[in-house]
Amino acid sequence: MQIQKSVSSVEINLFNLSQAILSSQDYLLSQQYPDGYWCGELESNVTLTAETVLLHKIWGTDTILPLHKVETYLRRQQNEQGGWELFYSDGGEISTSVEAYMALRLLGVSQEDPALIRAKDFILSKGGISKTRIFTKFHLALIGCYDWRGIPSIPPWIILFPNNFFFNIYEMSSWARESTVPLLIVFNEKPVFQIDPVFTLDELYAEGITSVKYILPSNKNWSDIFLILDKIFKWSRKNNLVPFYKKSIQASEQWILNHQQESGDWGGIMPPMINSLIAFRVLNYDVADPCVQRGFEAIDRFSIEDEKTYRVQACVSPVWDTGWALRSLVESGLKPDHQGLVKGGEWLLNQQVLDYGDWAIKNHKGKPGGWSFEFTNRFYPDLDDSGVIVMALHGVKLPDENRKQAAINRCVEWMATMQCKPGGWAAFDVNNDKNWINEIPYGDLKAMIDPNTADITARVLEMLGSCGLEIDGDRVQKALTYLDKEQEADGSWFGRWGVNYIYGTSGVLSALAVIAADTHKPQMEKAINWLVSCQNTDGGWGETCWSYDDPSLKGIGVSTASQTAWALIGLLDTGKALGTFATDAIKRGINYLLASQTIEGTWEEAEFTGTGFPCHFYIRYHLYCHYFPLMALGRYYKLSSQM
Repeated sequence: MQIQKSVSSVEINLFNLSQAILSSQDYLLSQQYPDGYWCGELESNVTLTAETVLLHKIWGTDTILPLHKVETYLRRQQNEQGGWELFYSDGGEISTSVEAYMALRLLGVSQEDPALIRAKDFILSKGGISKTRIFTKFHLALIGCYDWRGIPSIPPWIILFPNNFFFNIYEMSSWARESTVPLLIVFNEKPVFQIDPVFTLDELYAEGITSVKYILPSNKNWSDIFLILDKIFKWSRKNNLVPFYKKSIQASEQWILNHQQESGDWGGIMPPMINSLIAFRVLNYDVADPCVQRGFEAIDRFSIEDEKTYRVQACVSPVWDTGWALRSLVESGLKPDHQGLVKGGEWLLNQQVLDYGDWAIKNHKGKPGGWSFEFTNRFYPDLDDSGVIVMALHGVKLPDENRKQAAINRCVEWMATMQCKPGGWAAFDVNNDKNWINEIPYGDLKAMIDPNTADITARVLEMLGSCGLEIDGDRVQKALTYLDKEQEADGSWFGRWGVNYIYGTSGVLSALAVIAADTHKPQMEKAINWLVSCQNTDGGWGETCWSYDDPSLKGIGVSTASQTAWALIGLLDTGKALGTFATDAIKRGINYLLASQTIEGTWEEAEFTGTGFPCHFYIRYHLYCHYFPLMALGRYYKLSSQM
């Protein structure tokens, strides 16, 4: 490996760099809320807005929505091809497009409307409704636009399985669990709600409505056993032979009630919120019931209404955004006791989760102490947020440093007990890794489990190394061994929670730089070479979401501010650790950020660089293109004299 040692011909004007940093700091500070936190928009695709319209139609509460603004939003999101996109510039995705079409029909738009004619043509060109995902078909079945025969069964009695049984609801990922339990009620009752206006979507079946086959697709492998089981489950339900049916439904209802947050939501994400409110409707709850009202209020808090549009976020990210904002401001030179940083740090301290959540079902040793992603999510603190928050708090100086350190220590102790058997860390649970669960027909998004991943593992290790923290035993070595096994042949690492290999590689490099530079120099050099090799000619880095579907596209895409910053952070951290920098690549990347900064001190990017479910759900965090570039510029400024 030959890393550049010579001075780069690409020069950086340090005065311009310092001004860019100051401008970026000012912009980010201007985005801080009075309570001390940051929270940017969490943009995804249109399905959650469409499903919110469906939910209100089912409850008969749609009049409380600004319906004309919802329609305007959906129309604006339609692309030139007639469809709606899963992520920016993907050309349109069939399930997303069908749900948008459904929502516009629910809003009273005629199928003869030019926008819907174009949408129909697009949807039919992709195979029509029969080619959509299970959850799209489920939403259509609720209003009689798809037949329940084509929806897979979920036996309600799984809710009764003991926690130590080889399969139980806690073997599902947290997000799948929160979404599935209410569907134990809905899928088994198979409701068809009467709505106004009444319509069908027969025009969206490419094979013709009379030729539709309501069957689950065969995989031609061992997983087809689930198709046989599905037929058995459906037969037993049809003949009222489901064991413990009433008890199962009651247990599911109680689980939903027990898991509703004080803020009214479930799991801090929209799918469980929608599913739980549908379950309440199936159970004939009154619309004025406090649980129903709190649920709708939670959805309303996830919505964004401006002068002309109304849309719904999948989640809100105040803890996550605040942690990264604090880190970027400190690392770019703001004093640790700056008033804004103190306010943000104290706000974070107050968000620490001190309740036993679902993680404790499998983890009998840990005591609570993590942080969650949202304002309130006491059942599901996560390792990624917790690592970021510990590093953020470590960097700021608060009036009560003893309280801060105690909170950090408590969190680290909890995180240590969440290490998975393979050696890494997962997002929300420990040893939630039964791959066969992803093969059940219901789980066609392939996101039913929460195994350990390289990016989360790297976050924990970076936290330990950068903050001078220790955990007991050989946990660090086990984690390093896990990362060694996860490194790709070309030197990169997969990114589960950010797009994609650039995100994963940068995170692991930052971790190795502070905790294992002496023992992992070959791995780091190989990763550096890979990052440098996929730098774009404009000096930036970018990677398309399609790299999840096609790994040959890894590291390939139009340059974005956030992905350029990730690459730079990884290169800068390893350069500092190894004493040898990829100087030319770094300077070209810095110049890209300087050249693309707006006069307001920020950056703009339309691309989605956050990942919910690989291949199926992506996120555009509106603050990613602000705090990550600021962090990269700040780190470069500190290290520039060494290059």
